[in-house]
Amino acid sequence: MPITDDAKDLQEDLIRLRHDLHRQPEIGLQLPRTQERVLQALDGLPYEITLGKETTSVTAVLRGQDFRGGQRPAVLLRADMDGLPVQEKTGVDYTSQADGAMHACGHDLHTSMLAGAATLLAGKRHQLQGDVVLMFQPGEEGFDGASYMLREGVLDAAGPRVQAAYGMHVFSSLEPHGNFCTKPGVMLSASDGLEVTVLGAGGHGSAPHAAKDPVTVAAEMVTALQVMVTRQFNMFDPVVLSVGVLHAGTKRNVIPESARIEATIRTFSEASRVKMMEAVPRLLQGIAAAHGVEVAVDYLQEYPLTITDEDETHTAEKVITELFGERRLSRWATPLSGSEDFSRVLAEVPGTFVGLSAVAPGGDPATSPFNHSPYATFDDGVLADGAALYAELAISRLAALSQAA
Repeated sequence: MPITDDAKDLQEDLIRLRHDLHRQPEIGLQLPRTQERVLQALDGLPYEITLGKETTSVTAVLRGQDFRGGQRPAVLLRADMDGLPVQEKTGVDYTSQADGAMHACGHDLHTSMLAGAATLLAGKRHQLQGDVVLMFQPGEEGFDGASYMLREGVLDAAGPRVQAAYGMHVFSSLEPHGNFCTKPGVMLSASDGLEVTVLGAGGHGSAPHAAKDPVTVAAEMVTALQVMVTRQFNMFDPVVLSVGVLHAGTKRNVIPESARIEATIRTFSEASRVKMMEAVPRLLQGIAAAHGVEVAVDYLQEYPLTITDEDETHTAEKVITELFGERRLSRWATPLSGSEDFSRVLAEVPGTFVGLSAVAPGGDPATSPFNHSPYATFDDGVLADGAALYAELAISRLAALSQAA
């Protein structure tokens, strides 16, 4: 029986798991209930399970039985598990019951699909020409959960280091329902944070000359940052800088002592990333000096570029077309400006990252609310296909690695 048929037999179980996770989202590195549900899904299956020490991660190793001689190859499959601090407004009947928290990025689907793959792989253990490491990761949404799992040895959980790694991410827009999306090379941007505090001298709004107004300086900085991006960086190696926080003052006729700016910065090459780290503080310090105020600039390095391996991407594309046909595969011409801590795994071992559209069937991917929106919805219909792809990636890649050993 094709693995896609086996996966379809699990569909109702995967929907129940996904809805349960969706109703009770957890944020950050500590996801005790989510971890419990993952362990329940793995219960009775022949996995060697290790729980995280610093986080509620789950690492599960399945030992294949069809391997002869030499060093056993191993591959890794990853799913992130955490939600977002978003108040859900979708109106679905399994809506979040946690105030101010929502699975707005589809990690509940990722977790359910990998749990489904765990069942599929256990049922085909006799076909596995090596070992599979399942990486159930907390804290992707800004908490760098992948770093914790790397430090705790997830890549070496099977013994020898994994030789390939695969992740998947669902989207609530962008592509037609059910499309799998790939891109070799730079797939997602690097992400960094900027925190700026302008320190002036407060005073009366009627006498700005007797104060040092941080508000006007902060406003000039916001504009100057945008101008700098257009004048110091190549348009074909783009930089995206968006100010999300601009805060100062308590009353309209009081000049405050300080103003605060927070921004996110996305870059698509290491050269531009390094250049931004140097250019931004220099610009802001210059503006502050020109106005006679002080400035504190914190440039926060967050997630590196997500760079997929070309050969592993081709492997994934081959599996996708064999399972679902060429019409279900889209290769992106340009990267997305989102960021991922799976980038840290891909920096250590060859692998790739696959997108999967969970837009409602017949929905318009151009107008559907995007990931992180309180209105973002993800269709359950992709769960079985995602589970099948996870499992088949492991089966086929282990077979190829075994033959090459």
